[in-house]
Amino acid sequence: MQRKTHVVLTSHPPFIYRQSPDVNWGHADPLVRGPVIGSLTNKTHRNAIGTHSGSYTVYRALAMAAAQLPTDFKPDLRNTSPAEIIGPYPSWKDPKKIVSLDPWGGHGNEIFESYFKKGYDIRPTIAVTKAHLDLPEISELIKSKKLKVDGHVIKKSKDISVTKVAIEPVWYLPGIAERFKITEAELRKTLFEQTGGMFPELITRFDLKLLLPPIGHTSIYIFGNIKNLGNKKAEHTCRVHDECNGSDVFGSDICTCRPYLVHGIEEAVKTAQTGGVGIIAYFRKEGRSLGEVTKFLVYNARKRNKDGDTASEYFHRTECVAGVQDMRFQELMPDILHWMGVTRIDNLISMSNMKYDAIVRSGITVKNRIDIPADRIPKDALVEMEAKKAAGYFTKDASKKELSKVKGRTLDD
Repeated sequence: MQRKTHVVLTSHPPFIYRQSPDVNWGHADPLVRGPVIGSLTNKTHRNAIGTHSGSYTVYRALAMAAAQLPTDFKPDLRNTSPAEIIGPYPSWKDPKKIVSLDPWGGHGNEIFESYFKKGYDIRPTIAVTKAHLDLPEISELIKSKKLKVDGHVIKKSKDISVTKVAIEPVWYLPGIAERFKITEAELRKTLFEQTGGMFPELITRFDLKLLLPPIGHTSIYIFGNIKNLGNKKAEHTCRVHDECNGSDVFGSDICTCRPYLVHGIEEAVKTAQTGGVGIIAYFRKEGRSLGEVTKFLVYNARKRNKDGDTASEYFHRTECVAGVQDMRFQELMPDILHWMGVTRIDNLISMSNMKYDAIVRSGITVKNRIDIPADRIPKDALVEMEAKKAAGYFTKDASKKELSKVKGRTLDD
């Protein structure tokens, strides 16, 4: 059966798209702010560039091309509302605090009910659920009595009770441009060119200020009472972690990623058990946002160096392959903290100056920065630690003396 293709000209967008809701980013009233609509079931309703599901957009297209998913499919969102209510917080009403996600993205069913009744296809960009974590390292910490079973945060089964949040990116382009200190026009032009013209609306529809980029989402794991988020009387412990599939999932010991992630969970649990709240924010930024192929190419280049894998070549080889050392650009990272109403972090489980500086610049106070314990650093990760220290990546407290405590090896070996 031949499918019909509808082409919508954009020479007079205000007239053609008069059914598209206005977006008043940062307005205190979500109905005045307006819903984010990136679905394709009715193109005249759209007020965002791109479509929902981030990097999974292409898989959805394949499913439709293979006739496995109807092109006019609308999700049944009954009983999908958040398992825990988070917000709203004052930061949701500040157009400068949050520019890379839709703070109201998990409450569409209730807030925008009138739009649903009129046939608008509004897709959630935030989902909140409850779960339990079972990690072998946590079991070992319980066995060694470094963590205690309290029956609430850590159950008798040794599982950890947690609230999980998934957030798809929603970029408010004027705000993104301001964060990077460039013009909106420059941002739009570069995004259009460097995606091979994937989104023509970036340069043809300046009236559309939102972009749903085809990138990975962010996961947040919250330990303790959700109501303590943003509570100035409650202790906040936070680990902001960027994805490292090799270490986080498969246990590769060439870096400190999984050990530091587990240490972050350990400290988050301890804080939750004493009445505070612990946060793990997990960003899909594999290989410092350079990608895993680039990461593995750099591994090969480093290991085949005539002098062996050295700290001096660590970032140099990355620049040779990727052109830069790091493309994570932490300017957008604090948005998820503002979404949770966080104004103070008592314990930041991070040695990264980039993360610390971005958080503090965004207006969040950081009281303590927690280094990875020396005994958690794998021997093969010493090169990484040396290189990062030499590059000024660490907090000032990360001394050579501390790093040299790794059993069986010193930094001078």
